[in-house]
Amino acid sequence: MSVVISVRIRREIKEILEQNNVNISEEIRRFLEELAWKIKIRKFVEEWDKILTEMRPSEEGFSVRSVREDRGDH
Repeated sequence: MSVVISVRIRREIKEILEQNNVNISEEIRRFLEELAWKIKIRKFVEEWDKILTEMRPSEEGFSVRSVREDRGDH
């Protein structure tokens, strides 16, 4: 489902865009879609950031032991 929005711009801007064969509605649609995507991604990253800051760090030497265990299993 879609909705209609309207935007006011100076007449001069519209004329310049039309003279240069710019599809104004398509450009506005593309810009708003990209903006919405960036906002969605930013919120996702903020959620992950919060999750990661709440996690306690692993104990010292954990990675070394883990790698050695993996190598020993093969």
